[in-house]
Amino acid sequence: MSDWIIDLIERGGYLGIALLMFIENIFPPIPSELIMGAGGVAVARGSMTFWPLLAAGTVGSTLGNYVWFIAGDRLGYRRLEPIIDRWGRWLTMRWSDIEAAQGFFQRHGQWVVFAMRFSPFLRTMISLPAGLSHMNHGKFLVFTFAGAAVWNTLLIFGGKLLARYLDAMHAVTGPAIGAMVILAVGVWLWRVVRWKDEV
Repeated sequence: MSDWIIDLIERGGYLGIALLMFIENIFPPIPSELIMGAGGVAVARGSMTFWPLLAAGTVGSTLGNYVWFIAGDRLGYRRLEPIIDRWGRWLTMRWSDIEAAQGFFQRHGQWVVFAMRFSPFLRTMISLPAGLSHMNHGKFLVFTFAGAAVWNTLLIFGGKLLARYLDAMHAVTGPAIGAMVILAVGVWLWRVVRWKDEV
């Protein structure tokens, strides 16, 4: 992983990790895999420690998801749909996506809030149908925190494992990770530019 990404994570510290994970769960496009993976590399280098990193990332992720939950719970279908119709392009989210997630939530039950923490596509979106269904706030937070903690643990250990190979592969990993960041932003921009409103 390129040094500038690790340096940025290290300078931001645990509060920076929490903030990045909070933002990542509200607005695309930087993925949690990159944030927590970089944190795992920092743990391997000794500039961060596992438990505070896990706590910061998990709290940030939980609070970011809670924003979407609150939006669904407080606004409801009637007031939320015009907001998604207007701003969905920038979130790359259509109302039909929310309806599909709502159907999935209703078919499979509240436990999917925990299970979807491992899905790159539904882990944030599932918070909206949970809110629209007026799921118990405490249960939502517990399920979200537990799922995010498991996922973040895997990402941290993945970053620690990757750190073993960074020095030997430095000439390759720097450009590769830089390309991943550019790709993530590029995919989001492509979706925004190519966005078509539903008929």
